[in-house]
Amino acid sequence: MLKVSNDQAFQELISQPALTVAIFKTTWCKDCHYIDPFMPSVEQDYAGRITFIELDRDEVPELCEQLNILGIPSFIAFQNGKELVRFVNKLRKTREEIEQFLGRALEVSAALHT
Repeated sequence: MLKVSNDQAFQELISQPALTVAIFKTTWCKDCHYIDPFMPSVEQDYAGRITFIELDRDEVPELCEQLNILGIPSFIAFQNGKELVRFVNKLRKTREEIEQFLGRALEVSAALHT
């Protein structure tokens, strides 16, 4: 997973035509650490269909404020610089919930290209 630590790199990556999912986390967040063991496998399952990037909320506070990221971990899907769908709340996220979100992101992306 590509780690992004500034707004410029973030903007460049989400502006791509590929579906990009930004994951907002922090080092001190227990729920963020909860997803760490299975996220590499999830990323592998969606290889070639979704590009994953990770941002530390504490490194990009202005961006998080702009995107209204209140709870972490949070997931937002982008394509061509536009937000498609988001999975943002203060609750712990399970692998199943994350995969449902990723499936929805792929559906929205496909619908925009038909």
